[in-house]
Amino acid sequence: MASLPNTIKKAFLWTYERNTWQWDALCALILVFIFLTPKSWFEASERHARGLHQNPTSATVYVIAEAAANEEDKGKLQERVRVISGQPNAEVVAVRKVQDKDGRILGYQVDIR
Repeated sequence: MASLPNTIKKAFLWTYERNTWQWDALCALILVFIFLTPKSWFEASERHARGLHQNPTSATVYVIAEAAANEEDKGKLQERVRVISGQPNAEVVAVRKVQDKDGRILGYQVDIR
């Protein structure tokens, strides 16, 4: 029988071959972990909880430049977005100009909620 320090060293560094009972035991432990771990261990993470409701934008709509005089004309943009999206209660959250390389305004990216 191998000495205890040697066994610990072999287990820690995993020097066992693939066709040994130790390898089979490790694979069985991995399968047990995969199939018997509750889903809640992975669903209730801090990262998942932090991501909720951080971004008030539910969609981004592209509106052509002729729909509004400028990006500050949120009333006209909101009216146009409601027609485009089919959502009568859509609210404009943010507006970004879309320009070509010459600086001419092509349209607006409108974030809505």
